[in-house]
Amino acid sequence: MKAAIVTGASSGIGAAVARRLLAEGWTVGLLARREDRLREVAGGHPAAVILPADVTDAGTVDESFARFEAEAGRLDLLFNNAGLFGTAGPLDELSVEMWRAVVEVNLTGMFLCARAAFGQMRRQDPQGGRIVMNGSVSAQAPRPGAAAYTATKHAVTGLTKQIALDGREFGIACGQIDIGNARTDLLDDLARRQADADPEAPPLPTMDVEDAARAVLHMASLPPGANVLQMTVMATNMPLVGRG
Repeated sequence: MKAAIVTGASSGIGAAVARRLLAEGWTVGLLARREDRLREVAGGHPAAVILPADVTDAGTVDESFARFEAEAGRLDLLFNNAGLFGTAGPLDELSVEMWRAVVEVNLTGMFLCARAAFGQMRRQDPQGGRIVMNGSVSAQAPRPGAAAYTATKHAVTGLTKQIALDGREFGIACGQIDIGNARTDLLDDLARRQADADPEAPPLPTMDVEDAARAVLHMASLPPGANVLQMTVMATNMPLVGRG
């Protein structure tokens, strides 16, 4: 049985991926801050391991990965997903505190979890595994007023490439999935804010979050000799590509 940890597993894309992996027979560590929500997502599944943790706390992250290793025996996959959008607005109105909070979760948290997974995958026998980083289409093109989110997601792309390079000699593959407009609470909140700002604007094109989960499963299920370095999966009609 393959074993995976999903961060940010208490809601949205993380919850959908965790449920999909459980349905496919994986042992899954569900990691997020809210234990009650993690238990709801797991639904009592016997292969679910509940890991309450804050991804910005290095000690708690390391303890959670060690606990999962003790229970599952190895780690084949990390879906490095936990993220925070932050407050939207003009650059000069964004607080330094909000900037630092988004950087802590979206970049430092990604690093801490990747670091823990990398070490476990490097030590285990047989050696190796796969890390899938949740970027965003904001790693390619920004939304208005989203400086902190956009900057961190661009940074995730650099971190993904570095892990892919450094992991070669240890059999550790790393790739990034950029997801655009999967229907989650986060997207619903964004849609509400956009509608408030411009009631005449057309609704956001969206896709089912299960489509994103299936894409992650595809990346996770590749043989060791193959890797998706970067994938974009998005609502067909969202305006990511085009010229004005």
